[in-house]
Amino acid sequence: MSTTHTPDVDAIVIGAGFGGIYMLHKLRNELGLSVTAFEKGGGVGGTWYFNRYPGAKSDTEGFVYRYSFDKDLLREWNWTTRYLEQADVLAYLEHVVERFDLGRDIRLNTEVTGAVFDEESDLWTVTTATGETTTARYLVNALGLLAKSNIPDIPGRDGFAGRLVHTNAWPDDLDITGKRVGVIGTGSTGTQFIIAAAKTASHLTVFQRSPQYCVPSGNGPVDQTEVDGTKENFDAIWDQVRNSVVAFGFEESGVEAMSVSEEERRKVFQEAWDKGNGFRFMFGTFCDIATNPEANAAAAAFIRAKIAEIVDDPETARKLTPTDLYAKRPLCNEGYYETYNRDNVELVSIKENPIREITPAGVRTADGTEHPLDVLVFATGFDAVDGNYRAMDLRGRGGRHISEHWTGGPTSYLGVSTAGFPNMFMILGPNGPFTNLPPSIETQVDWIGELIRHAERTGVRTVEPTAAAEEAWTATCAEIADMTLFPKADSWIFGANIPGKRNAVMFYLAGLGAYRAKLREVADAGYTGFELTRENATAAV
Repeated sequence: MSTTHTPDVDAIVIGAGFGGIYMLHKLRNELGLSVTAFEKGGGVGGTWYFNRYPGAKSDTEGFVYRYSFDKDLLREWNWTTRYLEQADVLAYLEHVVERFDLGRDIRLNTEVTGAVFDEESDLWTVTTATGETTTARYLVNALGLLAKSNIPDIPGRDGFAGRLVHTNAWPDDLDITGKRVGVIGTGSTGTQFIIAAAKTASHLTVFQRSPQYCVPSGNGPVDQTEVDGTKENFDAIWDQVRNSVVAFGFEESGVEAMSVSEEERRKVFQEAWDKGNGFRFMFGTFCDIATNPEANAAAAAFIRAKIAEIVDDPETARKLTPTDLYAKRPLCNEGYYETYNRDNVELVSIKENPIREITPAGVRTADGTEHPLDVLVFATGFDAVDGNYRAMDLRGRGGRHISEHWTGGPTSYLGVSTAGFPNMFMILGPNGPFTNLPPSIETQVDWIGELIRHAERTGVRTVEPTAAAEEAWTATCAEIADMTLFPKADSWIFGANIPGKRNAVMFYLAGLGAYRAKLREVADAGYTGFELTRENATAAV
């Protein structure tokens, strides 16, 4: 029988982005627990606090890139553009923190370096960068899916005489107007930055590893009449979102691409192109773009034809044209391919002409050319999903580090918990749903909150998934992924952007509706797959 120890607080939340903010509200304001949230940034917002690069915005339409848990908040908060700029999202999250008086329990500028579970007391001890420790019964990691910067180790990197920055840590004092700018990376962040930077830099050199399938976003102003109409329909909108696949606020197609004529396919693709949004183009046109090679090839061919049509210089168009599957995270932007028609934009294919070194004056490629730069931007993305967990001294039962548990790749049960780490929960942990993130975050926070409420009411001391449940969930996620084309493309979705990182399934690809149904099934069965340990007994279900 364990000795009773009194923790400093009931729960600790690490991170104050979308997930951490709502988790703090849920645990403190709804469940009545004492909670401290630690945030390494100087303000709340997570991703939206750190990613202040030119062009940063959500590529989910703004009306569903928000919380749905508070109907008054939904009715009161307005938007003026179809997509939200970084500053808009940050202002919204700051408002939520103020609205629910969450700031008094958020410790800013406080980086968590370790969290260790003590089996004698069944408490977590969390340590910060300054050496301070806090104990709690529950630990919730809201570390961010895309938060651990990936900074490539290129020879000469530290000798660059200009400004070298990662988009995830954009400095307040950096203005690229009139500067010679280089950018490495053409993913979601890179493409956004390229479009914005081209308009102000004197010269922009794009170092592209992989050409991208990119569709228009369809961004533009939204008038108040449309906003008001959306607000009146929010009940139906959110019901559709929660029961959909990708949770982007549109009806996903149920039509197979090859079941219609080529002419009809082109018409459907063109309508989606004109409407805009990458997820709509992949999931709203036909139901099998991500699963059927023939359907995928048709969508890819349509986008390739658009590149040839838009880009003036044939050689630049060739470099920009992907030849692989259309099976990475779908991208959308405002005039990405058109940007390469500007006189001040140069494209370097680093698959054909690799970067040899960074020099004090710029970047030298394998052909011997030195590209002179004042600013070099790494838009090289993130060590996604598990990067921030591994970077921390995170230890569960027996002092076992999370990296030991995840030797074969990051795993979880239901995307929210992992065996050997009792009373520890994850928001957007490995093998959670691949969707518009706020609805998935709300789903997981609500479910974690109910599980903790159940534990509090029934005298449960520790909650921990069984190894068998975790293995079964991992197998399920792998089986679903293998039904799609996503694993066949080199993508951060499977960790392929990090040198030496083992390729692993990191998402549940069956959609939010199916995920929510699974969570309901587990809860209704008394939290099957978890060991719920009480003071004198263990309930394994």
